[in-house]
Amino acid sequence: MKPILLSSLTAASCIGTGLEATRASLRAGRSGLVPCRFEDATLPCWIGEVAGLDQVTLPADLVRFDCRNNRLAQLALAQDGFAEAVAAAAGRHGRERVGVLLGTSTAGILTTEHAYRRRDAGSGALPADFDYRGTHNIHSVSDFVRQACALEGPALAVSSACSSSAKVFATAARMIEVGLIDAAVVGGVDSLCLTTLYGFNSLELLSPEPCRPFDAGRRGISIGEAAAFVLLERAPDVVSNEAIVLRGYGESSDAHHMSSPHPEGLGARLAMEAALARADLAPTDIDYINLHGTATPSNDSAEGRAVADLFGRTVPASSTKGYTGHALGAAGGLEAVIAAIALQDGAIPGSAGTRTADPAIGIDYVLTPRSRPIVHVLSNSFGFGGTNASLILSRGSR
Repeated sequence: MKPILLSSLTAASCIGTGLEATRASLRAGRSGLVPCRFEDATLPCWIGEVAGLDQVTLPADLVRFDCRNNRLAQLALAQDGFAEAVAAAAGRHGRERVGVLLGTSTAGILTTEHAYRRRDAGSGALPADFDYRGTHNIHSVSDFVRQACALEGPALAVSSACSSSAKVFATAARMIEVGLIDAAVVGGVDSLCLTTLYGFNSLELLSPEPCRPFDAGRRGISIGEAAAFVLLERAPDVVSNEAIVLRGYGESSDAHHMSSPHPEGLGARLAMEAALARADLAPTDIDYINLHGTATPSNDSAEGRAVADLFGRTVPASSTKGYTGHALGAAGGLEAVIAAIALQDGAIPGSAGTRTADPAIGIDYVLTPRSRPIVHVLSNSFGFGGTNASLILSRGSR
């Protein structure tokens, strides 16, 4: 594929709002996970909560979209000059030529949880002020961002569990390739809610301590929330060596089980191989792998098996979910931003929370940050139901 330019990016998560705060936490090895005090949840777990969302206000003409998820989106849009970069792109290409493609898993379902508690005692009807389309609807966040940025191009939401906001990169790349659009706002937004917390607890997947990806004693996930946005644009004929580009992507489906990955990581390997093939790269060309790394025994083992089979011990790899928690539908977008930071800084993130890398997984697992030149990064996002996506981000066109 022809590389696609990442012309602007931003993120907001529990480790920081904006790129510099995110970068500082990664450099310091500083996790943002805290004991769960969210709403009235009584669960012995740790979460990655973004502070101050109750104080975020939406534009007056977009108040129907007011919910935790869209407030998180608004917070991120205001960072790193991202909204201004999108406006400039719309000026270059035309508003109808800039798409909005975002991933999420539960959107604004917290608003529905609140509305359910206020339902009519007699009829059970939800309160009249509850706006499903503006909040709970999966498309709400894409619609909100499209209107907040005054764009007129195609808009859609992908909800494929934890691969959601990685898959939108692939969708945008295809739209650009066939000439439907010239640029796209991609990424994802997912926010904390009781449905997610209690749902994962019922699956016995929540860790009672901060998650420890790829640790020999890992005990499960820590749920986080995040908004991450990237502006993708058709790349010029000559790309500078300092630019960050989407070089390849791969998608696959395990078709194995509704919640468990293929034990040998078959779907994960297929996605990684497809990304390498599309980027015209060999496994030895990859300088760093940002693993999906949820810190559950089965997911890390399956992904580790796939990575070991394809890359052996030659490529450094780590999971950054020990910093941010698992942001579910926003994880792929957030980790694409982290991959871009790694390329910009020549720094491989360590693995916050991990004490002893699992010796049964035969990969070069990075515990503490490493400084080294990085040209190509592979970022993995693997979701429930075996929906997998791998992205390759690179410096320049090398």
